[in-house]
Amino acid sequence: MEETFQLRDEYIPLCDLLKYCSITESGGEAKHLIAEGNVLVDGDVELRKTRKIRAGQVVSGMDFEIRVVAAP
Repeated sequence: MEETFQLRDEYIPLCDLLKYCSITESGGEAKHLIAEGNVLVDGDVELRKTRKIRAGQVVSGMDFEIRVVAAP
């Protein structure tokens, strides 16, 4: 699944992004997915659950890719 997320603020925490984009059903599930090393930010494994994701970054995993862009 490929998705584009329009960021309205300066950043969004990684676990919130995963929940908002319906990659996970809850924040707890998102934190678990991150802790297992199943989430990449710009191609690197990310283990920080509240990593600040900003416009221009790409968050991906086994079956998803989220491109974060600034809202117009």
